[in-house]
Parts: sequence; C-alpha cells; structure tokens
Amino acid sequence: MPRRTLGTRPPSLKSVLERCVNVAEVELLAKRKLRRAYYDYYAGGAEDERSVARNRSGFERYALLHRVLVDVERIELATEVLGSPVSMPVLIAPTAYHRLADREGETATARAAGASGTLMAVSTLATRSLEEIAAAATGPLWFQLYVYRDRGVTERLIARAESAGYRAIVVTVDTPRLGRRERDVRNQFALRAGLTIANFQGEGAEREGRGHHGNLAAYAAAQIDPSLTWESIDWIRKQTRLPIVLKGIVRPDDAARAVAHGAAGVWVSNHGGRQLDCCEATVLALPGVVKAVNGRAEVYVDGGIRRGTDVLKTIALGARAVFIGRPVLWGLAAAGEKGVRHVLEMLREELALSLALAGCPDLESVDATLVVRCDAS
Repeated sequence: MPRRTLGTRPPSLKSVLERCVNVAEVELLAKRKLRRAYYDYYAGGAEDERSVARNRSGFERYALLHRVLVDVERIELATEVLGSPVSMPVLIAPTAYHRLADREGETATARAAGASGTLMAVSTLATRSLEEIAAAATGPLWFQLYVYRDRGVTERLIARAESAGYRAIVVTVDTPRLGRRERDVRNQFALRAGLTIANFQGEGAEREGRGHHGNLAAYAAAQIDPSLTWESIDWIRKQTRLPIVLKGIVRPDDAARAVAHGAAGVWVSNHGGRQLDCCEATVLALPGVVKAVNGRAEVYVDGGIRRGTDVLKTIALGARAVFIGRPVLWGLAAAGEKGVRHVLEMLREELALSLALAGCPDLESVDATLVVRCDAS
C-alpha cells in the first residue's frame, strides 16, 4: 500500500480497495483494519494449521492443459445450484460473526451477494438474525445448521429458515466438538460487548448465547450435539421440505452414505482447516467424492480458493460450484458491502479469463481433460 507523505490527504477507502488486484492484497488491507484477535479468529485454524496450509497448497498438485483455437469471444459463467440460478459458480460460504468485520455484518454480505448475482449460505452463528439477513438479501440464501443438544432449538431454526425463504438447509457434520484453535486460546477470543449470536435473541433461548463470550469451545461443547449420527440426518429431513446439503464430507464412503440418506448436495469441506488438523486438502479429496456420488447429488467444495484458476480446477474435477469464506471476510473488513463485491467481481473476472485462456466458452465445456495431477514444485 502507498505511504502517506507530509501534507497529502490519505487515499480514500475506495481508491485503496480498487488498488487491490487480488484476494491476497484485500487480505492485507483487512489485516490492517481488524483487531488482531478478530483477524486471527478469521484467519486461524486448528493446532499447527497444517490443514489450512494444505487446502491452499493442494491446488498446486494440479496443472491445467489448455485447449487452443476455440471461439471464446463470449464467456458464459452462469449456472444453477439446487435449481437456483446464479451468475457464476462462486458462492459465499457460511462464516460466523460478520459484525466483527463490519458494523452491518451479514446484511452487508447478503446485499453484496445479491448485487453480484450469487448465493450466500448463512451461519447459525451469525451476528444478524436469519430474518434480518433474508430481508436484506436480493439473491438466494441457504441456511447452515448446527444441530443443538436441545432438538427444540434445532426445530425452531429450521422452521424459521423455511419461513424466511431460505432454499436449502446445510447441515455441518464435521463439528461434534470444536477444534482447538490456538490463536483464539492465546488471544482469549470473545465477541465484543454488544454483539451476540443474533438467532437466539427473543425466542426464550438465552442460555444458547450465554457463556459464549467467555469461551467459544465451552459454548460449543455445552450446546452443539456431539451424538449426531446418520439417523439424525433422517430426523432433520422430516423437519423440512427444503433440500438437505451435508457440509464437511471428505471421504467417498461418507459421500455415498450422504446420498443414501437423501442429501441433495454433498459439500466437500474440512471447515477451512479449523477442525481436525493434518487433513487432506479438499481439492485432493474432491475427485473421490465426485466418483462416489456418481451424479446422484450436486457436489460443492470450499477451502483455499483464492484464484479463478482454483475455481476452474474444481469445476474440471467435478464440483458444481465452490464456496469461499475467508476472502469474503477480508472484503467485508476492508470496505463492507463494497469490499465483498470487489472480491466477488475479482474472482468473476479471473474465472472468465481462465476459461477463455483454457479454451472453454462456458462451464459445460470444462471437463477432467483440462487438469493433470502433478508434483508440487
């Protein structure tokens, strides 16, 4: 970022943001603006953060084999996810506590998603209620669900999401307990005064929010159900008419069981490296899951996606779409709604250029012949 010289006005937020030409530069801007504890909460992972690093380095294990002499004057990025049209296969993953990054929080993110013609998955642990977010949104929403020990709480969340117009329930299945995030332990991470888990205000579930300010791991241990099983997925299916997506699957056998239990979508994820450390990179786990699903459900993936070429590789490996988490938070922290839109549009432009240079005028022309497994350099 340029230095300010004596007697000159500081550059406007808009001009600084526009000088960010990739996600990494937006992250640097966000890091400067966020409190260290909040940046570490967003950026950090479990234990030695090997899973975080592997998610990113996994993309280096694939190289692209571009086609030539293909008419790419027009590039089409539009697709559908569970019947909802989106302008590109880059969607917003559920992440908690957006108001740590921006005063408007999840409502700003939802507006940015709608303006960019894409879908937002909303976290149970949002700092705006699911109804507030739905009111602000102009694009499709999915609701990410943690299953609580108190099944009444879970039933109410599902019913509220359905009533508010959410189009799918995303059940996170990789969090029987919270991973040990040592940055948060070191920083004694807590929400700042005045912020709460907004979905539990005013519905007689105050205890779900109490205790969180002191210790997130203790909150999760007290409230999130560690006894979740495949039979629990059957129970959730009975609570809603909405399609069910299972998020947190990396094994082919689990992917096959997800389909057998009625999942409409299988989401390859290791929680951004925030749960079990030393996990396989999600992009490397993706082909096995795609093969096991065998077209019976849509497959999505998150983890380490920072470039349009990353998106291209995942589509070539069989993903319907990708979800991004941290890049959205960097944009939100950098410049609120405008920052999120900037990140989304950068990735849109990168993906469009990557498709053109790879000889693919649309997503339907992307297939497995475009990627080859290679040793990381």
